[in-house]
Amino acid sequence: MIAAGPQATGFAVAGGRSRRMVEDKALLPWPGGDLLGHTLARLQQVSAELRILSGPQRRYLDRGLPVDVDPFDDGGPLVGILAGLEAVPGRSGLFLAVDLPLVPVLLLRRLLALADEADAVVPESRRGAEPLCAVYGQACRGPIRQRLALGDLRMSSFWPTVRVRRVSPAEVAAFGDPDRLFLNVNEPADYRRASALRLADA
Repeated sequence: MIAAGPQATGFAVAGGRSRRMVEDKALLPWPGGDLLGHTLARLQQVSAELRILSGPQRRYLDRGLPVDVDPFDDGGPLVGILAGLEAVPGRSGLFLAVDLPLVPVLLLRRLLALADEADAVVPESRRGAEPLCAVYGQACRGPIRQRLALGDLRMSSFWPTVRVRRVSPAEVAAFGDPDRLFLNVNEPADYRRASALRLADA
């Protein structure tokens, strides 16, 4: 079972290449600093330990936190999840992508509260699963390694071999419109929309 609460390390997932954004998404301005800082601030409210997943290059050392890098290039976010779990043996991880700025702390807390039910806790929007706002336990390490060895980089590739607690859109709706909460900042138009929604909520 996943160890929840303070025993779950909070990981800011900042390893994307930001191709469609052109510039580093993690460093885009956001109230209080940038998207990376905003992600860390939310994780800090629910996790006693924080780390940054920076992809194949070690970046963001200025944040004063441990930075974990992918063990090989072009593995995508699944490799990042494995790198995170291997960096904290015996602990689970709450993973939150820097390009999901509208996910509220209350939802993160809810995911951790459900963590004793399964090896992975993954919320869903009406688009489907949101695997980069999720809790993964150490039981996922072996199955992830197996799928990567087969060249299967899909985030859900290892799910059939672990216990997954899906948090349905109806459950997520208790914290807001799931499609709004999981607005993914992939390109400039998404960033402008997310900024406008934040202002509307202010």
